[in-house]
Amino acid sequence: MNKTAIIIPSRLNAQRLPNKPLKIINNKPMILHVYDAAKKSNAGEVFVASPDQKILDVVKNYGGKVIKTSQKHETGTDRVHEAFKDYLNYDMKIIVNLQGDMPNINPKAIKDLIVYMEKGNCDIGTLASEFKSGSEIEDPNIVKVLVKEKMRVGMFSEAQDFIRVKTNTKYIPYHHIGIYAFTNKALIRYVSLKRSKLELERKLEQLRAMESNMSIHVGYINTIPLSVDTKKDLAAIKKIMEKNA
Repeated sequence: MNKTAIIIPSRLNAQRLPNKPLKIINNKPMILHVYDAAKKSNAGEVFVASPDQKILDVVKNYGGKVIKTSQKHETGTDRVHEAFKDYLNYDMKIIVNLQGDMPNINPKAIKDLIVYMEKGNCDIGTLASEFKSGSEIEDPNIVKVLVKEKMRVGMFSEAQDFIRVKTNTKYIPYHHIGIYAFTNKALIRYVSLKRSKLELERKLEQLRAMESNMSIHVGYINTIPLSVDTKKDLAAIKKIMEKNA
């Protein structure tokens, strides 16, 4: 049995773009584009975890595996943990939290992250890329991960911090990509921790792990999957994916 689970947490009540997972891109709901990318990685079992029956029905009718979860979770990682605990009975070595709003993520990026996690070098793994423009560095809606050294494709480095607003620092900022791979022990420990001061201040849940001395390694990729949070983002991703279809 494959000991890696790729779990896509998804819900309908996003504040900025309600019903986001079911928005149509290239004649297919966004959540199914993410599901397809995860399946194409050939890196583990793929599940969509959601409290919303509409999402579960769309994925199930597509032939995908679904897990119904509670409405009460504060973060996507909490939803992933419920699926890991109650449905998978803790029987996975690596658990990937793949955001359901990145329809153009490269399957190879998912695979490469999981291959790195199998080496056992860190508690949590994630990804990053270059900024497309100088304005992105200033944009507080774009999360930056800071590392000690300049990165290249295939390289992993320990994350020093995650920020939204550019600050004077000796570390090098990269465009953070919202995918997290946990060892099973790391995920269990992470959800047992209280939400931290920096996590609440910056609204970045990965800081909970860093403030508890959990190691996060970040891998560099040369593509930037667009995270869809607004109508503007949706229009942009439709344009990109229709062009590449």
